[in-house]
Amino acid sequence: MRLALLLVLSLVASAAVAQDVIIARPRSVVCVNGSCAQSHATVIARRGSLVHSGCGQMEGIGMGSTPEQARRSCCFFGTRPIADEGVAYSPVTRRWYAVIRYR
Repeated sequence: MRLALLLVLSLVASAAVAQDVIIARPRSVVCVNGSCAQSHATVIARRGSLVHSGCGQMEGIGMGSTPEQARRSCCFFGTRPIADEGVAYSPVTRRWYAVIRYR
């Protein structure tokens, strides 16, 4: 009985950890109407898929095996000035997700 209980507890704990994301150094926190690049990066890392937010700003999204690779894979990276940026890691997909909003 104890073994079964420990097994169930360990499965629940690992499922909870798999849902979490790791947030890497946001460049700035410029939230517009409660929406900032870091919060959107966290959402797409949890979902494991790249989806634009539709916030009305010029936005690039990307993913990669490192935070820098995710940033560099964003649309318009290096060609426009950055207004807001966020990076998050998904342990489920083992990938980094980046969102960059441009001026």
